[in-house]
Amino acid sequence: MTDSQEISKLEQQRRDKLRKIRELDIDPYGGRFDDVESADSVRARFNEKEPEQRATCAGRIVLLRDIGKLIFITLRDSSGTIQLGLSKKLLGEQWKLVKLLELGDLAGAQGQLGLTKTGELTIWVEKITILAKSLLPPPEKFHGLADIDLRYRRRYVDLWANPECLEKFKKRIAVISTIRSFLQDRGFYEVETPMMQSIPGGAAAKPFITHHNALDIDLYLRIAPELFLKRLLTGGLEKVFEINRNFRNEGLSPRHNPEFTMMEIYQAYADYNIMMELTEDLISQLVEKHCDGSKLPYGGEQIDYSRPWKKASYSKLLEEYAGCDIHDISSVRKKAKLLDIEEAKLADEIVINEVFETTVEKNLINPTFVIDYPARLCPLTKKSKSNPEYAERFELYIGAMEIANAYTELNDPQVQYENFVSQLTGADEDENTFRNLDEDFITSLKYGMPPAGGLGIGIDRLIMLLTNAASIRDVILFPLLKPEK
Repeated sequence: MTDSQEISKLEQQRRDKLRKIRELDIDPYGGRFDDVESADSVRARFNEKEPEQRATCAGRIVLLRDIGKLIFITLRDSSGTIQLGLSKKLLGEQWKLVKLLELGDLAGAQGQLGLTKTGELTIWVEKITILAKSLLPPPEKFHGLADIDLRYRRRYVDLWANPECLEKFKKRIAVISTIRSFLQDRGFYEVETPMMQSIPGGAAAKPFITHHNALDIDLYLRIAPELFLKRLLTGGLEKVFEINRNFRNEGLSPRHNPEFTMMEIYQAYADYNIMMELTEDLISQLVEKHCDGSKLPYGGEQIDYSRPWKKASYSKLLEEYAGCDIHDISSVRKKAKLLDIEEAKLADEIVINEVFETTVEKNLINPTFVIDYPARLCPLTKKSKSNPEYAERFELYIGAMEIANAYTELNDPQVQYENFVSQLTGADEDENTFRNLDEDFITSLKYGMPPAGGLGIGIDRLIMLLTNAASIRDVILFPLLKPEK
């Protein structure tokens, strides 16, 4: 018998029970069920010395032990599990329904709280309600890594079949809530900017293209919200942030999903040093509030989040790990060839950065601010006053991943225009900045944008670190996947 035939047989068995439930004049898909209390709340308030304690809980049946005239069910909700004790003597006519319940069904129960002989908190059920009949059985080996692709495709099963998966996403929700509170307490306004843009900008990436029929124009799903958030600085919102989706028409990997969550922050009258302090304060608070200690496992590494965090210049790190002098481009190109980087048609700055990413990034395990990037890599950034070859930019690396990127923002409209039209060679033609020049953004700068610091933090990667997730797909509820064959 094939797998599909086996599944069909199991489903038919459940459909038979569905029919029998209906024959009892019971709706197998329930309805409103009042006064539900979470399993965690019931456990927290239970006092075995107090008589007559009652509870009403609802959730999914994840364990069922039938021992004749007594059935024990483990019910799981979003907070945890609680045991139900179902007695034929106590339930009377309801026992017919109880005998039709199966793993995966959603049920509600009301009854007296008590402890079993083994000390397990139990609701001794007086009334049982079926809330949704499950026609597909839970996978027997859903905990195994062999079905990792199935777990991503059927996240709706993964969440209740694997409690650690649900906890990971609950932590994600809590972390984002803390981020919002942290910024709002510091006077930042949360805003929303367009997801569809007439000109893609704010980052070097290939956009997704769509078409607006009524206006008969092509639009682009945004690759970054940066240029719109800076417009708000010009408009007088001096501290703004946005947590939302970006879209980049690029490949899939354990660290890349074409749709991902980014937070961008802009603060008037600040610079990249202020953004560095804010980043360290924010992530340190997240570790303190949502993790166990300042040293957290990530993959095979132990990451130490103790403060202060390391700061190192881009050029010194290149020299340390690549053995190259940033000013000796011939040595950098020679290194690039040894690394199998096709450097011949690339601009010097791009070659330098390719070598940096290949040799340096993998060594940045503990939080490290890489500061002062080559200015020609940073068209939206102010140059260093002490050395115009470098830009006032940092990237934060943790666990050998780029987590944050920040600038002292360029607010000179003429210099910004010149940077836009002066292209780095080696980019694809469809990523040409001049072709995508945002004239309205230049106009906004002409009205006067205050000097500012700007920061972007990749939320998905940050959650990967805080939950020790090996893949970005583990922290995105519904990641993009190849179609099933």
